[in-house]
Amino acid sequence: MPRFFVSPEEINPSFMVLTGENAAHGKVLRLKNGDEVTVCDGAGTDYRCTVSDVSNGQICLVVHSVDPSHSEAKVNCTIYMALSKGDKFEHVIQKATELGAYELVCFPSARCVSKPDDKSLAKKLDRWQKIAASAAEQSRRGMIPKVRSLPSYAAAVQEAAQADLAVCFYENEDQLTFRKAIEAAPFRTAAILTGPEGGFEESEIQQAQAAGLKICTLGSRILRCETAPLCALSALMYAVGEF
Repeated sequence: MPRFFVSPEEINPSFMVLTGENAAHGKVLRLKNGDEVTVCDGAGTDYRCTVSDVSNGQICLVVHSVDPSHSEAKVNCTIYMALSKGDKFEHVIQKATELGAYELVCFPSARCVSKPDDKSLAKKLDRWQKIAASAAEQSRRGMIPKVRSLPSYAAAVQEAAQADLAVCFYENEDQLTFRKAIEAAPFRTAAILTGPEGGFEESEIQQAQAAGLKICTLGSRILRCETAPLCALSALMYAVGEF
């Protein structure tokens, strides 16, 4: 069943109208009178609807039922990923959204090759948010993960440290496994911090540790910067019973 996200002001308990990109998407899907669709408010509520009219630039819907979304994870997990080259972060946004990430945050670190200026970053953020929205619709999420940027590594560390479970992954760590960190204590919020192509510098790891993050290994193999956050998120979701 097609799924559309709308803003809270567009929500009506009995009748709704899809416009803009949603209407254009509906046209691509060739929606017609009588077709069933789901509209989501992005805050965890689904509205099951039937198309009542299709006209130029809008699609009218009649609401039949209102139910809570059942696709959101028990744990709110935010991915903090250092800026990377090319479209690697785009790949992580799409897949992490499907896996259940709550938010995705990028930040600069010492070994980052990608260093976009403010104007370029603003354009990227707009594109990244659209990728998250598309992935959320496809995977039937109850909300669209927010995609944000932070100005520094220090800001990312301090924000990540506020989570119940805050973990930084380091290829030179060989004692604390992610499994042990997950099993240490119950948690409702989690933060996963991963580095760029060249990894974190030792001084950055010390900074994360001083802020209260657990420094963990993801195993004996070196993972690419776009693989590590998805691997960790998958392990986390498995551990909390999502899979």
